[in-house]
This record gives sequence, structure tokens and C-alpha cells, in this order.
Amino acid sequence: MNKNQKIGMGSLTMFTLCAVMILDTLTASAAIGPSAFSWWVIMLAGFVLPYTLVVTELGSTWPAEGGIYDWVKRAFGTRMAARTSYLYWINVGLWMPSVYILFAGTFSSLYWPKMALHWQILLCLVLTWLTVWFCNISTSVCLKIARWGAFAKIIVIAVLGFAGIRYFLQHGLANNFEWHNLIPHLNESSRFLPAIIYSLLGLELVASMGKMIKSPEKTMRIAMFLAAILISALYLFGTFGILAALPVSQISLVSGIIDAMKIIFGQSEGARVILNILCVLTLFSFISNMVTWTSGSSRTAAEAAKSGELPACLGILSRRFHTPVGANVATGVVSTLVILCYSQLASDKSDLFWIIFSFSSCIFLLPYLLLFSAWFRLRDKETETPRPYRVPGGIFGQWLVAGVCLLFVIQGIILFVFPDLFDGKIEMSHSLPIVIGIIVTLLAGELCLLQYNRKMQSASSKL
Repeated sequence: MNKNQKIGMGSLTMFTLCAVMILDTLTASAAIGPSAFSWWVIMLAGFVLPYTLVVTELGSTWPAEGGIYDWVKRAFGTRMAARTSYLYWINVGLWMPSVYILFAGTFSSLYWPKMALHWQILLCLVLTWLTVWFCNISTSVCLKIARWGAFAKIIVIAVLGFAGIRYFLQHGLANNFEWHNLIPHLNESSRFLPAIIYSLLGLELVASMGKMIKSPEKTMRIAMFLAAILISALYLFGTFGILAALPVSQISLVSGIIDAMKIIFGQSEGARVILNILCVLTLFSFISNMVTWTSGSSRTAAEAAKSGELPACLGILSRRFHTPVGANVATGVVSTLVILCYSQLASDKSDLFWIIFSFSSCIFLLPYLLLFSAWFRLRDKETETPRPYRVPGGIFGQWLVAGVCLLFVIQGIILFVFPDLFDGKIEMSHSLPIVIGIIVTLLAGELCLLQYNRKMQSASSKL
């Protein structure tokens, strides 16, 4: 790409769509039932719109490549920025196990129905270190895998949705889509509702390209909102495909996509060929997700390590490929430890997937508390800074937007930890491992920050 060439609306929209959209949460969305369609509309209007406006103001005013790291640093200083970079990096190592548990469950559902849990865990470990190897060998390989993975996701969701429509026309619906079932109820949806919020996060990734965007104050806002609508539409299309064929009570969080495809396509020879192709694309999309996010987060961690904010071992680069091998290997180690520890606590693969996914999602959501707080703080701290775009509404709009966004993120964290809270129940077998994991993760981050503070004090004493 020519350094003077600016990124337009279409390219920015597709980049956002490919970066944010994942298949991990499709079955969780379907598990809500028909009311998932109403919840997506509520999330778009109540969360995505203000979220998009906030990121547009931040990205067009401070179009630095660091994105959320730079905004938090401006608002709250280096220490909070260091916490942000740590959470962004560690989240990938915590998220990877749930993605590969989903891979193992999908593989088992189609090719090895009686695959024992310990074999699935071994497959997860192999995939973890295969991802690390991909990220270590070449940046160009990572980019190609990401590009192919984006097309794989779109193909799988499109085929699943159209096949669901065809199944509905021929056999009817497996779930009742009458109006009273479309009305959202918190007590029924709270277990999987945070997954919708999780599915829509990541729009701020575009802001790191702010200097390369044509008219960022306009292009960024429209492109992100268009991408959010397209992402929601694709998720809903795929969700309908699953709900058309599978009753809510029979949806597996791990193998739901393939289970629905088996019913939709039937047992003919041609159907099995299509099913195998879609399964391979689904599995590949899981790998592409982890290669993309591991590569990106590891580079961020390596930069933070060079500044002394994270341990020096994370800053080790490959002499041949200049890839962040230190951070990549550390991500693999974290993923391995999480898989081995949580495999001792889960009763089956669905339980294992949801516990690890909930844990990693809580860590992923924490930096967004800092993102919206940083925007609110910078409104008051840097009042004289020219803003190409400003969220409308004045002081009232500032409080309303920040309050709404923070409320959505906070309730997402709470419901990931206590999914049956609105039913008045707390299952400690689910919640306690997540709480312990969050505490351990945050304490490890504070140890990294303590090391950074000592380096800064040592450097100051020498001056």
C-alpha cells in the first residue's frame, strides 16, 4: 500500500468486519433462543452506537497506533496504560483454550463422536503450539491466514443461514418464533447475554489506523457502525440457521454449529461432502482467529516489554523473522496452563468451554472500563485539544454515553461470573474458578507493574 494512499469507507468497513467477527459465540447466541434477535437490536441501539461515537472521537482526535493504550496513558498515566497492555496481551492466552476446546468439540462431533475429553485436551495443546509456531515463522503467513480465515467465517455463516431458510421451508422450525418468544427476558437470557456484548467488541482496532484513514472524523464513525450492523446481521443469520434445525434445549455450546448442519444437510453423499467442506472452513476459522490475535497482541506486549512495562522476556524477537517469539511462546505457556488447570474442574467439554470462555471474556472486558473512563477523563483534562469529531450532547451527553457504555460492560462481567444471577442463583462450581482465575491474573499483572516501578525508581535515582 502506498504510504500516501488513504483508506476509504469500503476497505475500513471490511477490515473491521474481519477483525471483530468470530464464530466462537454463534452457538451461545443461538442458546438464548428466538429472543436473541431482540437482544441484538437492543445491543446495537444501546451499546454499539455510543461505543462507536466514543471511539470515533478518540481515534480522530488522537490517531496514534497504540489506540486504547495511548488514550489510557493520556488520561491516567503510564501505570494504568501498563495495566491495559498487560490485560490486552494476557487475554489472548486465556481465550485460546476456549477456542481450541470448541475446535476439538467440533472435530469430535463430525469425525470422532466418542472422542474422550483427555484426547480433546491433547488436541487443544497441539493446536496451541501450532499457533505459536505460525506466529513465530513469519508475519506474512499470519496475514494470509487472517485473510483466508475471514472468508471462511463469512462462507460458513452465509451457508448456515441460507440452509436454515431452506430447512424451514421444507420442514418448519425447530423452535417457536411467535411474538411472545421474541420478547427478551433477563432471567432466561442472562447466562449467554454477555456473549453478544463480547461479539461486538474490538471496533477500536480501527482507530490504530487513524493516520491512514481518509477523513477519519466521518469515515471512521460510519465504517464502524456499518461493520457493526453487518456483523450483527451475519451473526443473526447464522443464529437463525441453528435455531431452524435445533431446539434450544439441544444446542451444544461446543458442537452446535456442526449438529445443526448435520440435520439441515441430511445423510446423502453430496450432503456429507458439503458438511465436510463447511466443517474444515469452521475449524480453519478458529485457527485463523488465534493466529491473528496472538500475533497482534504479542507485538503490543513486545513493545511494552521494550519500555520496561512488561517482563523483558516478552520483548525477545526472532533474529531471522523479527517476530515477537518471546511474547508468542509466553502466550502458549499461559494457554497450556489454563487448559491443564481448568480441565480438572470441568465435568464435560461444554462446561469446560463455558468456564474458560467466561474467564477470558472477563479479562477481555476489563480494558473497556478503562477505555470509556479515559474518554470521559480526556473530555475534562484536554479541553483545548481540537476535536475533528465530538460526541454530541454536551455535559449531559458525556455522562449519558459514558454511563451507558460502562453499565453494559460491567453487567457483562458480572453475568459472565454469575450467569444465573437474575434467577436468584449462584453456582459456585462455575463462579469460583472464574473469580480465582481473575484474581490470579490481576495479581500477576500487579507484579509486572511492581517490577516496572522499581526500574523507573532506579532510573530516576541515577539521574
